[in-house]
Amino acid sequence: MRKIGLMLLVVLLVMPVAAKVTYGVRFGGAYSSLIQKVNDEYESGARFGFSVAGLADIPLYKRFSLRPEIAFVNQGGSYYSAPQMDEMAYLNKCSYYSIQVPVNLAYTFLFTDVRFSILAGPAFDFSLFGKMKNKETDTDILFGTTEDKDLKSFDLGVKLGLGVEYSNFFFSIDAFCGALDRRATKRPGETSVYQNNVTFSLGYFFR
Repeated sequence: MRKIGLMLLVVLLVMPVAAKVTYGVRFGGAYSSLIQKVNDEYESGARFGFSVAGLADIPLYKRFSLRPEIAFVNQGGSYYSAPQMDEMAYLNKCSYYSIQVPVNLAYTFLFTDVRFSILAGPAFDFSLFGKMKNKETDTDILFGTTEDKDLKSFDLGVKLGLGVEYSNFFFSIDAFCGALDRRATKRPGETSVYQNNVTFSLGYFFR
């Protein structure tokens, strides 16, 4: 009986929250870059991509909510490899596709009829497939192997964002800062490479 009573209590607590969950979709353009340190200076090789996502807004307490996403992201950039003497000889240009799962904590406040949101949280990135080009080759990226020109299949980062919503439509800008080195292997003289993205999106909440 105690177990049944506990289950009923959990259901009673969860149902009001579940009833208030709001779902949404968004589509945006992304300015993505691979960051590395070359000769004591940070270099950024960038490209333009896109991001398509489904998201949910789950009320927690007052103005706070949990806002997870599942996004399909085209990202990449360029980085140097194969050092020759004092210079990095090969510029590798990457374009690849990933499933990105940010779990954001959102703080939302109203100003007249407009909702403003500030978001922050961890983001998990699972790379699927893509291409890499340099002056010698044009090949597929074999995520998870240990070849010289391969990238790791998993990244963990931090996501920060701002959102403005009016009449169920919203505009958002967010930044993903990768915390893990994307290189699968690193030869002497080569430096770590990190993925960064800035995305501008338009979306809609089904309120």
